[in-house]
Amino acid sequence: MHLLHTDKLDTLRKLSDHLPSIKRGLEKESLRINSQGYIAQTPHPEALGATLTNPHITTDYSEALPEFITGATTDRMGPLVELTEIHQFTYKYLGDELLWAMSMPCVMGKEEDIPIARYGSSNSGKMKEVYRLGLGYRYGRFMQTIAGVHYNFSLPEDFWKALHKEEKSELELQAFINEKYMGLIRNYLRYSWLIPLFFGASPALCQSFIQSENIDLEELVPGTRYGPYATSLRMSDLGYQNNAQSGLSVSYNNLDDYIAGLESAISTPDPYYEEIGVQVHGEYRQLNANVLQIENEFYSSIRPKRVTFSGERPSKALRNRGIEYIEVRALDLNPFSPVGIENQQIAFIDALLLACLFAESPAINPREKGEYQANFKTVVYKGRHPECRLSLNNRCVAMKEIASDLLKQIRPFSIQLDNVYRTSDHTDVLDKLEGQLDNLEHTLSGRIVADIEARQDGFFPYAMELTRGHKEYFADNQMSEEKLVWYQKEAAKSIKDKLEIENSDNVSFETFLSNYYD
Repeated sequence: MHLLHTDKLDTLRKLSDHLPSIKRGLEKESLRINSQGYIAQTPHPEALGATLTNPHITTDYSEALPEFITGATTDRMGPLVELTEIHQFTYKYLGDELLWAMSMPCVMGKEEDIPIARYGSSNSGKMKEVYRLGLGYRYGRFMQTIAGVHYNFSLPEDFWKALHKEEKSELELQAFINEKYMGLIRNYLRYSWLIPLFFGASPALCQSFIQSENIDLEELVPGTRYGPYATSLRMSDLGYQNNAQSGLSVSYNNLDDYIAGLESAISTPDPYYEEIGVQVHGEYRQLNANVLQIENEFYSSIRPKRVTFSGERPSKALRNRGIEYIEVRALDLNPFSPVGIENQQIAFIDALLLACLFAESPAINPREKGEYQANFKTVVYKGRHPECRLSLNNRCVAMKEIASDLLKQIRPFSIQLDNVYRTSDHTDVLDKLEGQLDNLEHTLSGRIVADIEARQDGFFPYAMELTRGHKEYFADNQMSEEKLVWYQKEAAKSIKDKLEIENSDNVSFETFLSNYYD
């Protein structure tokens, strides 16, 4: 297996002066729970600002599912610092409530116990709420309570100009950037199973999440189901890789095809969704009855992205201005970190993404797509099995052998990043992961299963203890008064901005939707 070629490493070294300008950002979700461990039924705290307009703190699917968003920065540690600050600020206003430490949710009651996120009376706020209602009708609300971390990554324009010149490309610069980012994405899809293998942290879940007994999960202890060798049930059929979208075909072979696939899904009616209805008794149930309501409904472990203008659809932004950054979406919450992700995870992903960028990346044909999807599913369910095997070019190969080769081929990129940032983080994490290949029980998922087995009291008490530990951490490590005032001002400004949007609406919701899709 040859992931990369040596001449590409020479190119990387020539361009290394541009690597310090890589921008990174984080988006992290967490369920807000009450002191007994159930999903909070209280509204999003007003002191945190307006979820429609606060750029740092919003909500994902549920009113009880806050999402923390850092800015994009060239400071390598900046996103973790900012994510810590947002947690510190949030905990000041949670009272006895907590932020659940796990990706898989706490004790679940009924679907109606999961409150839909509210964004106010504006057309844009109503659109966000109706979209979430539609997700509930289409997939059920349980799946929407699963939390994760998204990692945003972009290379600077000077890097792209230098690479464009180095490769003597005849493409316009943005077309060249689009082509390279799509090649990165294709390679990531080929090898993305490395993420759940090493960083998957959802091998077990509360029995209450299982809505059907026809689930191939074993009982770990009473009240807890698990996969004995599972890594990330969040990324399984139970979670984001839901079978409801298995027939959706979106190509990553070029940006135009990717956009066309999404736009086709947004404009193609679906018989089942038509049965649900769009408006029933005057109340909206979903934005439309098409395969996708909007682009964000397409569940993928990685996305090409472009910052949108107000009211602009993501696919239109990509078509008009091209790819700006990559969003990696395969990360479970790391329950051993108070903020859900650690520096070493980011260091590994940076090296992996660079390796994927500089490797040859041919178009993905249907056979290869089936292969990498099957490999991902195998690792999600059975990645820690000592004899786990994956498909590689139609051959059955030991997973550990492929993983070991990939880590070796990623190492030159880790070394280069260490040199640039004057650290050992990138090679340290590779050393750690190579050691885990010899004993996969030392991975995050392996540690979680071992801990629950040792305690014998189940997923929920274990996760609750970790959750309380995180709250204590932030109680002991509070933000400065200066930072507190800054976040308070940002929250107050967001409330003012939301009111201005509500007061400026001058068309009906139906007209607003029509304009959005036009």
